[in-house]
Amino acid sequence: MTQQLKRIMLSSVELFCLVAERKSFSQAATVAGLTPAAVSRSIARLEQRLNTQLFIRSTRQVRLTDNGELYFQQCRNALNQIIDAEQILKNQHQQLSGKIRMSVPTPYGHYRILPLLPLFMQRYPEIQIDIQLTNTNIDFIGEGFDLAIRGRHPKDSNLIARTLELAALVVVASPEYLESKTPPHSLQELDQHECIQFILPSTGKNVPWLFKVENEIIEYRTRGKLRCLDDILGTVTLAKQSAGLLQTYRFIVEQDIENGHLIEVLQPFSGTTRPFSLLYPSQKYASAHIRAFIDFLVTHLKADIA
Repeated sequence: MTQQLKRIMLSSVELFCLVAERKSFSQAATVAGLTPAAVSRSIARLEQRLNTQLFIRSTRQVRLTDNGELYFQQCRNALNQIIDAEQILKNQHQQLSGKIRMSVPTPYGHYRILPLLPLFMQRYPEIQIDIQLTNTNIDFIGEGFDLAIRGRHPKDSNLIARTLELAALVVVASPEYLESKTPPHSLQELDQHECIQFILPSTGKNVPWLFKVENEIIEYRTRGKLRCLDDILGTVTLAKQSAGLLQTYRFIVEQDIENGHLIEVLQPFSGTTRPFSLLYPSQKYASAHIRAFIDFLVTHLKADIA
């Protein structure tokens, strides 16, 4: 293990991640307390060892290559795990306290996050959690948020993103609706059905339905006169009231499928997912009570869906 770590050059990996996050060799050097030349030499040695270019450098910007982006995601996760392990040991004999402000999408909050909070509060009774259930984008700095969970990766690369779940999608309808309409057996037959729409707040457009066709994921634009503009749980209520077909997350409707309130259709085209990721500015991880909450969510959510 020692020889392997020497080959990996852990300090160079840390500098690489710092340059990737700051998009600047000089800024990374300032944070690390080194000269830009020293940082540049470290990255050059790393690129030589990996036999690949990690950054595209110009006089105006520094950006990751495709291989650099792939390497960065893996290295960032690995370094986070090391930090997590150290913090767990440090916090074993501490009573953590503080406030956490978090934004979570409505369905993920109700079905994944809120059920876990009582257990977290039992372990850390001095920590206060303010949780906002919303499907709209937030301004971390302007609105004072520490954490967020979102179904799409942000454009802001200064945020750290840790995938919590690849949530499976299903198409469902009520038994009464399927008695009045012939159930679809192909994607083209969706055009003959009322398909309940969810409007993505960030774009104002219908969310396309995803299907797997011959091991390829495709988007299919469905049509429907009923559209929910903010709360995705409203689409489930409409489906249970026989308003039409609905594609939604399995974790929202699995109980309704089990008790017969909703019926899954188009199973041959299932197998698609959408990601949910935990997002936070890199500096937020410096707070012990926030790290404890991040560790808790990652551990419990990944355990629950394993």
